[in-house]
Amino acid sequence: MRLGIDILGNVAILKFDRDKKVGEKKKIAKDFLKRHKSVRTILEKEGKFSGRLRTQKTRWLAGEKTKEALYKENGCLFRFNVDTCYFSPRLSTERDKMAKMVKKNESVLVMFGGVAPFAIIIAKHTKAGKITSVELGRECSKYAKMNVKRNKVNVEIIQGDVRKKVKGKYDRIVMARPNLKDSFLDVAFKVCKGMIHYYGFYREIDKQEMIDIINQESRKAGKKIRILRVVKAGEIGSRKYRYRADIRVN
Repeated sequence: MRLGIDILGNVAILKFDRDKKVGEKKKIAKDFLKRHKSVRTILEKEGKFSGRLRTQKTRWLAGEKTKEALYKENGCLFRFNVDTCYFSPRLSTERDKMAKMVKKNESVLVMFGGVAPFAIIIAKHTKAGKITSVELGRECSKYAKMNVKRNKVNVEIIQGDVRKKVKGKYDRIVMARPNLKDSFLDVAFKVCKGMIHYYGFYREIDKQEMIDIINQESRKAGKKIRILRVVKAGEIGSRKYRYRADIRVN
């Protein structure tokens, strides 16, 4: 039996084979609760993340009836609703790596910030200057503000479309973008005066397409850039990866 598992603190989300019956799922869920004492709720994933806000649908199977998770990562605590807020525990290492790149007094912008994991971890573990996280979803932004207070850090949370809300200039921009067609690089190039960390989703054989898009958008914006590296930042499907391009804007 194949069983996909995401543990988000007190909540575990299980993904079953399609032919698995409800009774079997509930039995597996109850057994899971017995074996994992820190988990208090078992949900079943009913579909993929979808839409611009990358939300998902889950169904309760066992334990406490809640969709709210309290998750600890990199010394920070995050509360969020697993159905209304996109959050990937698989990006834990990537968020840690990003924090290690941030230099003292840098101004940092996180686009598509969600419940603010990138911004909060950067604030907690670096001596960055101004840190701003912009998120379209109202629900995510609500939790982001709660998480900033919970972790006692100084992060500005802005709710709204990055095309309308992003202003000023930043030394470092983290484009933690969802898997959408729009690259949003034109927005980043307007406000960047240093580094852009751009995330794209491609099969390995199509990685060059991402590089071509970055170069094309930089020419449109009249910016001289240098792509320092392109690295894998996680597998999202069969032979499909999340890539991170580290771009120096001159």
